[in-house]
Amino acid sequence: MSTGSPSVPPLPDALTREVVELIGGVVARYHAEYEVAAADHALTGAQARVLALLDREPTPMRRIAEQLRCEPSNVTGIVDRLEARGLVERRPDPADRRVKLAAATERGSATAASLRGALGFAREPLAELTPLERRVLRDLLIRMLDSP
Repeated sequence: MSTGSPSVPPLPDALTREVVELIGGVVARYHAEYEVAAADHALTGAQARVLALLDREPTPMRRIAEQLRCEPSNVTGIVDRLEARGLVERRPDPADRRVKLAAATERGSATAASLRGALGFAREPLAELTPLERRVLRDLLIRMLDSP
């Protein structure tokens, strides 16, 4: 039976708060390092993230916006700027020629690889973990991201 008042979630315990703060610290350090690496290539952080996504696979603009949780018009501007620099190209989707895919060019893939190589913060601490520890961490992160 509802009392009409919204239920208040319980306060997190000390361990949960500590884990949340540590995740926040990891995210902040990752973004700071990513911004520096992007700037070294005269890219914004958003441009670098889009380039990294497109280096994995050609992607429709709508899906890029969904993955980055931003407006499609923002993605269009980012892709326009990357395309003007020769880092990405638009091409028809072979499955649906009405849809345009954005894809990294050869130069864009080389830039994306250079960006990945510059991210020592993520690489160095992970190298200290065993392969099993990295798999467990990956699986836990996937579980966290898949939960509502």
